[in-house]
Amino acid sequence: MAKNYESEITQFIKKYKAEHPDTEARQREGRSRLWDKQIDPECQEGYRAARVPQKPYVYQTD
Repeated sequence: MAKNYESEITQFIKKYKAEHPDTEARQREGRSRLWDKQIDPECQEGYRAARVPQKPYVYQTD
């Protein structure tokens, strides 16, 4: 394989980012909206306390 080989996907991404320079900023904005959240420790403790232990084989009927 040649040292300077770039896949079609890599070429597409580079071309897309060159044509749309705001892409990375929009990605960061989307990530912060969905994933980067402050967690309330009090609620987390309540979630842990309410957790029901799962059986080893969940599809087995008793």
